[in-house]
Amino acid sequence: MTKEKTLRQRILDGEVLVALRGSVHTTKSQLADIWSTGHYDYIWIDSQHTAFSEESFVAYCTAAEELGIDVQLRIPHTRHAYLVGRYLDLGFSAVLVPEVMEEETVDDAVAYAYYPQIGRRGWGGEARRGMRGVAQGMDRLEYAAWWNDYVILSIQVESVEAVTNIRKLAKPGVSVVTFGPNDLSFNLEGHVGYPLASVDDCMRNVAAQLDGTGIRLAMGTGTKPEEREKYLGMGITLFQENAPE
Repeated sequence: MTKEKTLRQRILDGEVLVALRGSVHTTKSQLADIWSTGHYDYIWIDSQHTAFSEESFVAYCTAAEELGIDVQLRIPHTRHAYLVGRYLDLGFSAVLVPEVMEEETVDDAVAYAYYPQIGRRGWGGEARRGMRGVAQGMDRLEYAAWWNDYVILSIQVESVEAVTNIRKLAKPGVSVVTFGPNDLSFNLEGHVGYPLASVDDCMRNVAAQLDGTGIRLAMGTGTKPEEREKYLGMGITLFQENAPE
């Protein structure tokens, strides 16, 4: 029997995937109904601009894992990159670091997203992805090896500085570069004379710089299916939609 591909492998293979912008207030039964439509591939949770508790994260990720759903968390702040291991201990499969501008931020994120010998994430956490499922019964080294091939680390481009330095920021261990068009637009307004005059120009520039690296591109704001053709042409393969009403 063919082994089912992980979300990370599907992303790296360039599949066009859609994330549900989820809410930790969604119940397991409601989530099951949403997932039965076959429209979504994973869940995106925002803790940068919304309230949360760690207990709610654990409960939500547990329910999602039981339904076979991977969940990504946008962490609360850029300077919390050193805490990505802590957030992953709560059951998330993926993390997104917002407003990345400096290499040191990416270094922290990579170090704490991965176990040795790739990173330095500490061992522990009963709520970790796989502990009650596919990775149940693995020993420490087996789990670490499995996890290092499973986790998805994303960084968000929201500034001229990030666009300019993207080749330095997109380090080994980063799977996805996500665009934040709203904050990138704010930042462009403060850089009069910058040769890339629009958000779309910045996206095309980043896509060109990352061509051939295997790193995939994502939209950090919701899009409708009819709006995606333009972004697909730019090389973006990961999209986000709001929860159905």
